[in-house]
Amino acid sequence: MTDDCRALLVKARKSTRAAELLHREGYPDYCGSRCYYAMFYAAEALLLSQNLAFSSHGAVQAAFGKNFAKAGLVDTKFHRDLLLAFQVRQAGDYEPTPSVSPERAGELITQAKEFIEMAEHHLPAQ
Repeated sequence: MTDDCRALLVKARKSTRAAELLHREGYPDYCGSRCYYAMFYAAEALLLSQNLAFSSHGAVQAAFGKNFAKAGLVDTKFHRDLLLAFQVRQAGDYEPTPSVSPERAGELITQAKEFIEMAEHHLPAQ
């Protein structure tokens, strides 16, 4: 695993820890956003392991879907989780009123942790 991949996974894990703190403190919108970024960083690490890098969220999401989910390397659930988390992040960050329930935020934390575990499993250890 390259240093950049490792650094992205560290960011992913830190984002999940920040999400847990935000959830405990009653900020589900911001928790949802951090959960999305945890998945996003892990997806970037996987793509980088295939020498692929992109500059937009949509490109990362599409490339992860194509190169990992549709290719059968990971369960398609992970691509779906990434896309749905992005929608939550958009609503949580840009809607004027709260839009993420505490229950949904808790589900996203679980999904983010599963996503990171999946990424770590698929990245070469070196």
